Amino acid sequence: MIENTFAISATFIVYLVVMLAIGVYAYRRTVNSEDYFLGGRSLGPWPAALSAGASDMSGWLLLGLPGYAYAAGMESLWLAGGLLVGTWLNWLICAKRLRTYTIELDNALTIPEYFARRFKDSSNLLQTISAFFILLFFLFYTSSGLVAGGKLFETVFGLDYSVAVVVGTVCVVSYTLFGGFLAVSWTDLVQGLLMAAALMIVPVVALDGSLSDLSASLTAKNPELMTLWNDVKGEPLSAVAIISLVAWGLGYFGQPHILARFKAARSNRDIDTARHIAVGWTALSMVGAILIGLVGILYVDANMGGNLADGETIFMVLVNAVFHPVVAGILLAAILAAIMSTADSQLLVSSSALAEDFYKQVFKKEASPQEVVMVGRVAVVALSIVALLLAMNPDSTVLGLVSYAWAGFGAAFGPALLLSLFWKDMNRLGAIVGVLVGGITVVVWKQLSGGLFDVYEIVPGFIFASAAIVVVSKLTGGAPQDIQTRFEQYERKLETLD
Repeated sequence: MIENTFAISATFIVYLVVMLAIGVYAYRRTVNSEDYFLGGRSLGPWPAALSAGASDMSGWLLLGLPGYAYAAGMESLWLAGGLLVGTWLNWLICAKRLRTYTIELDNALTIPEYFARRFKDSSNLLQTISAFFILLFFLFYTSSGLVAGGKLFETVFGLDYSVAVVVGTVCVVSYTLFGGFLAVSWTDLVQGLLMAAALMIVPVVALDGSLSDLSASLTAKNPELMTLWNDVKGEPLSAVAIISLVAWGLGYFGQPHILARFKAARSNRDIDTARHIAVGWTALSMVGAILIGLVGILYVDANMGGNLADGETIFMVLVNAVFHPVVAGILLAAILAAIMSTADSQLLVSSSALAEDFYKQVFKKEASPQEVVMVGRVAVVALSIVALLLAMNPDSTVLGLVSYAWAGFGAAFGPALLLSLFWKDMNRLGAIVGVLVGGITVVVWKQLSGGLFDVYEIVPGFIFASAAIVVVSKLTGGAPQDIQTRFEQYERKLETLD
């Protein structure tokens, strides 16, 4: 056991050294706030696509989704399918428009800053409200990554959970603090490739037989594991359950850390290539994650008496069981990669909200770019400490924390962003009310249960926010003529701006 732990530890250390080296190199290329928060808008299609995917999927792809498939079987395909369609639509309809509009709007770096300039909000109210919701929901999202890190180090090395969470937090903060967006994006490229490789290799090696054998074995154990329409107890899935699972795809339109990759793309031409890469990566990764959960059901039955205390550790259980310690170390580093690739992005977006949308707009408008970067770095440390405190509960589930934050962003920003990109008559008041209604609905709905209230909170949040934007914009006279004219100019720019 000591020898195995040593081999895995050595692999982890090598991996972390490589990530830190990338962070140091990016640090030397980071001069101003555009560099720190958007990498100078220099991402090619591969880093843009894999950085978006890796920062999107996080630890839940290797822990949460396999754990869900382990517990629910093919029911997990509803969730995976919704996410795949959401990925495709987000790249297809949002990416070019958002990149173009943020460039034309005096190089808006953050989503709150984009909203403020899109609707000429001189009061800073829209920007401040948006930044508040970013900070609120990202604390839960980042905590999910730290929980995943705690489970990783606890399972593999037998560390105390609290110590494990602290170790993971230090790993993430160390290179995010210095390298900023370039460090995050370049490490995400490496981490995304590692995650996809691990998700494809592990089920293939762990699978005893063919896919048809797997299906037959699972059917023999419990035929409900292989159905889309019933749960594992044989009860038909309700419309509320199916809608709730598929509706995860709506969340993509409001995730600031994913939308940042669109803004950072090198050109609009690159976005088409990036879309194909991103959708392909997502499809392969989710198929692998579900297969790990399904294969894990049979493995635990055959070797552990059907007893696994935490289904979200099934990936780690399989890796430790079927691979040489050195290979296991590489594959388990994929979990660390997934955790780091998302947590770093979330910390960076949160720090940009504090530095660009609070500090610069509310406290010191004349702050220099270098000062803003420094405030952003201090914010990374402060936010990490708060997220660390939230993650200290070992009973927290990765998927549970992610689902809340995902819904919050999707409802607060998704409708406002989509309508701002496609509807020229949307106005400032509509945007403010939409963001408030979407965010508040998610917070309130989460506290309710029973009947209709069991639907995933992103659904009512998205619907109510969309309706609020349209109704308030119409009732308050729509957008002023100068904003509509500017919107039409940006539409024409889409065809010419590379």
